[in-house]
Amino acid sequence: MDPQMLNELVTMKMPFGKYKGWVISRLPETYLVWFHSQGFPPGRLGHLLGTMYEIKLNGLEYLLQGLKK
Repeated sequence: MDPQMLNELVTMKMPFGKYKGWVISRLPETYLVWFHSQGFPPGRLGHLLGTMYEIKLNGLEYLLQGLKK
């Protein structure tokens, strides 16, 4: 797991939508599941959302514990 990506998950904010302004790591799992079914956006944001989906799906939130601000 890329440490820079983990840091982005706890600092980057969602730029649009219902959860605009929320830090990606704090997005509800249901929102990430919806994106998974609809398709993640292209680029870095989509990659981060997909990674966060996998982290939550597999119960790996502990990977972010020491990074949260």
